[in-house]
Amino acid sequence: MATDSSLQTGAGMAVAPHAEAFDQLLCVDVHDETHDVKSFTFLSSDGKAFDFEAGQHLSLELEIDGLPESRCYSMSSSPARRKAITVTVKRTEGGRVSNWLHDNLVAGMTVKAMGPLGAFVRPATAPAKLALLSGGSGITPLMSIVRDIADSAQQAADVVFVHAARTPRDLVFRDELGVLANRLKGLRLILLPEQVTGEPSWPGLTGRLSKAFLSLAIPDLAERVIMCCGPAPFMQAVRSFSAELGSPAQNYYEESFDGAGVEEPPAEVLPQARAFKVEFAKQSRTIEVADGQTVLSSAKKAGIRLPSSCANGLCGTCKSKLVSGSVDMQHNGGIRQREVEAGFFLPCCSKPLSDLVIDR
Repeated sequence: MATDSSLQTGAGMAVAPHAEAFDQLLCVDVHDETHDVKSFTFLSSDGKAFDFEAGQHLSLELEIDGLPESRCYSMSSSPARRKAITVTVKRTEGGRVSNWLHDNLVAGMTVKAMGPLGAFVRPATAPAKLALLSGGSGITPLMSIVRDIADSAQQAADVVFVHAARTPRDLVFRDELGVLANRLKGLRLILLPEQVTGEPSWPGLTGRLSKAFLSLAIPDLAERVIMCCGPAPFMQAVRSFSAELGSPAQNYYEESFDGAGVEEPPAEVLPQARAFKVEFAKQSRTIEVADGQTVLSSAKKAGIRLPSSCANGLCGTCKSKLVSGSVDMQHNGGIRQREVEAGFFLPCCSKPLSDLVIDR
């Protein structure tokens, strides 16, 4: 599940091709998963079936208070159920889009969306043994994977699912996971609340994820493909512990939802760096972008508003027309080659190689 921040693809992951727009989606159901998490289910307004892989996400395109907003949210539904699609959203403090969705989106309303996007999917050549580890709202893409395994009757799958949260009441999909664990012989479920606030009779373990816990809970971790999603500290811990327990780096995959990507060095630490002039034609604004900085990060620092979501070249939300100049663009599938040839680029993952004029 995405919150109001960005996604990032983890180590060793192939990039899925950028997809066409889902266009208008009709909301048909809103369901409370926990006290601060809701699932929104959509049908295609024109009756189309959805085609995506478990673990992928979409970008919702909204207008809030007259301003365009877009955010990426993972599908939590199974791709085997192609007539409907569900995203699960956690309300976040100060979250402009998540709060709007929780407070305003009801059955009968329509929203615009782009997708499917992203490459956080099970590797096609991977062995059947999986270790799924989620922290808090990061459960959403992993839930889609488990639902897909169930709907596809993949009884041979061997899956250990560890879901950590602050308290028992924050365990998203808790009841359904229990049902799936009873149904799927190859699914072993481990729920790990950090504390038992609100449920003092909790029967299982509590506390934070640790190397000792992982070694006991998943003794054959090194033999499994690990798929991890959650807050940056949680993923860092899983990444570190799994490496120490002998898991090969190529078997580790992650997707981040808190914008904890690799930060660019601030311009002030590059005093000798040259700068390029970048003009935003429609806004009649020109800024300087230091060598090594992305167009999007510099624009945001200057108060220039550009649509953006993933900040990693995945979703294509920030796609813009480059009128003149050249950039070094290192994208992750968020733009098609024919769009590049037509003069479009992604400011979030592009660094100027010359002065630029952008049709924004």
